[in-house]
Amino acid sequence: MRVAASTLALIALLHGASAGTLPRGAACSVGNSRLQVGTYQYWDECNSVSFCSIADAGICVAKRCRRDEFPFGYTPGMTFPDKCPQGQFCPDEGSDCQPVLLVGSPCQLNRDDQCEPAPNAAELADTSGRGLNVNGSVCLNNVCMWANETLGSDCVVENTPYIAYGIEGEFINIVSRGNCRVGSYCDGPTRKCLTNKEVGDVCDADKECDSMNCLTEGVCGDPAASPREFGTWVYVLVAIGIIAAMSGTVTGLYITHRKQRDEDREKRLQYWREQNAFHQNLLHMREAARASILSLNQNGDSPRSTIYYGRDTPAEEPLSHSSSAHKSSGLRNHVGDDGSDFEDSVSQRKNNNRF
Repeated sequence: MRVAASTLALIALLHGASAGTLPRGAACSVGNSRLQVGTYQYWDECNSVSFCSIADAGICVAKRCRRDEFPFGYTPGMTFPDKCPQGQFCPDEGSDCQPVLLVGSPCQLNRDDQCEPAPNAAELADTSGRGLNVNGSVCLNNVCMWANETLGSDCVVENTPYIAYGIEGEFINIVSRGNCRVGSYCDGPTRKCLTNKEVGDVCDADKECDSMNCLTEGVCGDPAASPREFGTWVYVLVAIGIIAAMSGTVTGLYITHRKQRDEDREKRLQYWREQNAFHQNLLHMREAARASILSLNQNGDSPRSTIYYGRDTPAEEPLSHSSSAHKSSGLRNHVGDDGSDFEDSVSQRKNNNRF
């Protein structure tokens, strides 16, 4: 089934290459129309919204019908061509709706819908969604037929090699189809209809398995679309892993944030210590300055006392005579500290006995 999935992915990726580049009205050659190698996608010289019309003498004209609900290549605002009504089909070119084909008529590759339904279509139709037939009809080797061959009957097989891509690169994927009833397959070597194999049986191709999934080990496996079931222990381990991961994340965040908080706290403490030491230094400087000023006042060694060094000295007389005509200035020398709660002053006041 991995090859089938790879093929579908490849077809989707290369869908844009399934058409040429010529616009409507351009001259084209029908002889260049073909199926692309590896994907078997129809290709002609016209772009994806046109086809090369023989009736119009090799001119690209707009497609007149469509198979898909949302056809490729149409931009917003463009009008889609109509889908064909029941009993008709739209060919790969998208030319015109045509009546379904009778058994034995030529048909296009993998276009089971081009063939008329079998009389007992409800009994023969494939309802599994695996594309074994359409309404009991199949197009094998480009010929319409019904998928009504029973067990042991002769059958027709069609093997189509597709180019698929995997991890290891490019490889060939062979899709084998037959006209046996649903529940059986057309064996290649014997060309006989055989019963589908159950899970675990030996197989060589997907068509041999009832699950349509032949594993690389050579045995039929579960259908690729079946849900995978796990034991209870798997859910327990997953729950434990989730809880452990959440706990580890929370613990790691807590440790990281705690370390960050400790670092920030240490920075704040260091800042407080520095500020406290600075404040203590300022207090010591203030105390030293106050003690120095008080010591100068008590010892009479202030700069002012050197000028006025005595009232009875002869040297004072010239000063007294020169200053007798002036009044005292009443200056107050103030030494203090901003923000301190004390004030020391050295004052020089008017003395009637000296002046």
